[in-house]
Amino acid sequence: MVRAKPRRPLRAVVTDIDGTVTDRERRLDPVALRWIRRLEEHGIPVILATGNVLPIALAFHRSLGLSGPIVAENGGLIYRKSGTRESVQRLANRALARRAFLRLRRSGLPVRPLFTDRWRETEVAIESTVPIRAVRRVLRGSGVRAEPTGYAIHLLQEGAGKKTALDRVLAERDWTLADCVVLGDGDNDAAMLRAAGFGVSFASGSPAARRAARYVTRASYSAGFVEGLKASTVLARRSSLPGGN
Repeated sequence: MVRAKPRRPLRAVVTDIDGTVTDRERRLDPVALRWIRRLEEHGIPVILATGNVLPIALAFHRSLGLSGPIVAENGGLIYRKSGTRESVQRLANRALARRAFLRLRRSGLPVRPLFTDRWRETEVAIESTVPIRAVRRVLRGSGVRAEPTGYAIHLLQEGAGKKTALDRVLAERDWTLADCVVLGDGDNDAAMLRAAGFGVSFASGSPAARRAARYVTRASYSAGFVEGLKASTVLARRSSLPGGN
């Protein structure tokens, strides 16, 4: 479903990882990875915007030779590389998220942190085993919001998020999200999808992500990623891959 064509030339691609360039089982799709490499080969930077921890996103970034920054931990962290210099900027306070987690526990909700929570620097991520409405009710007025991704519930300082972090890194190039193709499948992607020049969600995306997108693919997961890139025409119709679809 296409709601509108891009309003101006598209300069970069912003993508989530889990459920976007992976299949239903969160396995990376080699066809989607070839498309990502093709974008970079044509001078189109790929920016990762993920709820995952930085070590996982950084391994993905390095393995594919990406040139864009990384927005990790749902917008709590920004990773940048310029030449040989690397830096990490924190945009949220984990202490606030940790207090929110303890507040949930004291309320009686059976919340459990994700295994990867031990590596998080700016947020707390909990298993999606408790109703999001109940979590949000307990955290009302705490200064921390709860954002579901389909894989976890992220507890993050109010005001932080993927869009907030992306606005910051894109401004460094005099770009905005309106200059980008944005692909995502979760509630936490909705704000960046709404602001995108061409926002793509999938048949497998959450209702909030699908409503926010300009284009909703017929295919799910990583097959939808490829479909969405084709629909965006970001590669100026150079959409065929040797040995792939």
